[in-house]
Amino acid sequence: MSNIYLFDMMKRTILLLFAALCGVLTAAAQDLIVKIDATKIEAKVIEITPDAVRYKRFSNPDGPTYVLPVKEIHYIQYANGEKEYYTRTIPATPLTPATPAEPAPAATPAAEPVQQTPGGRYVLKQYEIGELYDRDGVRGVICQLSDDGLHGLVVSLDEIYLHWSEFRKPDLRVVGADSRTDGAENMETVAQYIAANNLSWDDFPAFKWCRDKGEGWYLPAIDEMLTIGHNYNGGTRVQNNRQARNKFNDALKDAGGKRMDRLVYYFSSTEMDEKNAYTTHMSIEPPYVIEIPKYNKFLVRAVHKF
Repeated sequence: MSNIYLFDMMKRTILLLFAALCGVLTAAAQDLIVKIDATKIEAKVIEITPDAVRYKRFSNPDGPTYVLPVKEIHYIQYANGEKEYYTRTIPATPLTPATPAEPAPAATPAAEPVQQTPGGRYVLKQYEIGELYDRDGVRGVICQLSDDGLHGLVVSLDEIYLHWSEFRKPDLRVVGADSRTDGAENMETVAQYIAANNLSWDDFPAFKWCRDKGEGWYLPAIDEMLTIGHNYNGGTRVQNNRQARNKFNDALKDAGGKRMDRLVYYFSSTEMDEKNAYTTHMSIEPPYVIEIPKYNKFLVRAVHKF
């Protein structure tokens, strides 16, 4: 075999390896969407139209496709480093620092919380899982967040052992609280059932306890409870994340609340049948969902949207 042939084979091998490496690096690269409020989204951009950008979250490439209006985007930095700007300047809509001659007006309860960046610009506050939320009379620990970090769900600082309902044999009944995703919808279903059957909230102790916390508090649905459990464990239960749990529990404890229980199941507002409701726990070991008789006492936590 000639030296020229061997050299040619080595050259081909090197080129193939280089091409494969480039492919791996390209697959691992990500796009970065920067919104006008400074929110950053790690993404893989799929399509850009005059009105919207469609993308998938970089952390979940096989997940849902999200749509973001172009008017909300400052610029996109693509995987190759190229930047494409959609707004050249930050709009004047965000608040600007008040001057001594013109004191800032008092914030109304409906105003969005803002924070000042090092450059002196005000942007909407972004929250984190496990952070204490204390605003407009709603106080709890953040257990679920929207992609932009501006809205989500807080869980109550306290918990209690209660029945889901007080009905036993032979008076078992289906209420119709069957939403797996929206506990507020289940609360409304229970309210309608109470009114239609001349009952009282005392017949549904877990729901009553949440309702008595004030407007907007409710008993979470099973999927909401599962999300709380995942976020409590750092976003996944595949691995043990003690640091994430400690952050969550410390926020509860520092605010005068009670740590989440990892050994006892929590009631959800989702009804299975006339006898059982769905429950879940905060530990990492499956099964994560089991059905338990509604007349048994298990843990209850309330949640509130923000």
